[in-house]
Amino acid sequence: MTIIEQALERATDTKSLLIAEEAIDGVATMFRNMFPDSRPIVIADSTTWQIAGARINSLLEEAGLKPDDAVILSDRDLHAEWKHIERLDNVLGATDAVAVAVGSGTINDLSKLSSHHCGKRYMNVSTAASMDGYTAYGASITKDGAKQTFSCPAPLAVLADISIIAHAPSEMTASGYADLFAKIPAGADWIISDALGVEPIDDFAWELVQGSLKSALANPSLIKAGDKKAIHRLIEGLIMSGFAMQAHQSSRPASGADHQFSHLWNMEHHTMADGTTPSHGFQVSIGTLMSTAMYEQLLKEDIGNLDVDTCVAAWPSLEGQLNASREMFRLTDFPTIGETELSAKYVNNDELRRQLTILKHDWPIIKARLEHQLIPFGEMRESLGLVGAPTEPEQIGISRRRLCSSAIKAQMIRRRFTILDVAVRTNCLDKWLGAMFGSEFKC
Repeated sequence: MTIIEQALERATDTKSLLIAEEAIDGVATMFRNMFPDSRPIVIADSTTWQIAGARINSLLEEAGLKPDDAVILSDRDLHAEWKHIERLDNVLGATDAVAVAVGSGTINDLSKLSSHHCGKRYMNVSTAASMDGYTAYGASITKDGAKQTFSCPAPLAVLADISIIAHAPSEMTASGYADLFAKIPAGADWIISDALGVEPIDDFAWELVQGSLKSALANPSLIKAGDKKAIHRLIEGLIMSGFAMQAHQSSRPASGADHQFSHLWNMEHHTMADGTTPSHGFQVSIGTLMSTAMYEQLLKEDIGNLDVDTCVAAWPSLEGQLNASREMFRLTDFPTIGETELSAKYVNNDELRRQLTILKHDWPIIKARLEHQLIPFGEMRESLGLVGAPTEPEQIGISRRRLCSSAIKAQMIRRRFTILDVAVRTNCLDKWLGAMFGSEFKC
């Protein structure tokens, strides 16, 4: 059984996957097999309609599937916003047709949530290797001014046409490459979480993401050039990440501190000077480099001689941490998120002592696992730059001072145990940030 067959067997939502050149020719067969006795309705944006949607609609018509009139979202700067959910809810709620989402992140998330609202499953035709959300549960939608993740199933079927994906805009491919690269430090986060007894590694989900990860990342220049074999490995890696999240019923296999930076900036409604929002993958590119830089600080520490008593003595009470978070987020749209997330992952002094004692005692083994997992910062930065992803925070409109302070905030907004929590629990966060940013950067 291939890894894809294993993934489909264990996946809770997605039951059919085709990744191939000219895969689009099989769209009608896949739809009929997965949605017998149903009619399709193509959902696309203006661009994806031109590059694939119109042809898909014709292929469905020629197969006698009698598709409803297609829905083409034509906003000039289309984002996954609630107004589009309301429109699609009205359309899908008035028909028994099943959505065929033709597009990447925005179209996929809108179709995913609206289909769920209407009690239906849906199918996705991927048009770019731009993110790992094709086979992931949940949809990120902006509602009431804030980007929120809504629970909903992943598509029942996914078709990825390499001939189309290889010709997607290079910045979309770079975004997907950066999102896949994030699995390197995210894996390190899971390793250390597992080692300290916080959250054990799920071997199957781990293998889905990490098994061929480094080979998929190995040729950034070929990926940028649209080489079909390299693009195939990239989109497969992204889709496997989604399957891992389905199998584990959590985003832990694919997301760590790297993504927490992106989540924070989205919550802060970050835009660049031209008013646009940097893509998820481009935000994660900077978060990935930041997370990796912090791991390199950890690997420099003499953890074998860690003063556990001093760390425990410096550990603030839960109320002290909550007060700090209230002040940190007092003037934001999310003033209580720190309270919620810090409360969920707070440990008392005895548990902290246990974790730090394990870290100190088992450091040679943990360090070796981390060194095997991680890619050196310089090599990572070079690869991201070659594919066209940002490697400096200013490229996405984030100053270095803000990036520094984001490390403090990001630790507070998610309960997931990451390198940020290691820094806080070893009382090293300020030390590491000082080493990374220099004394002129006061966070």
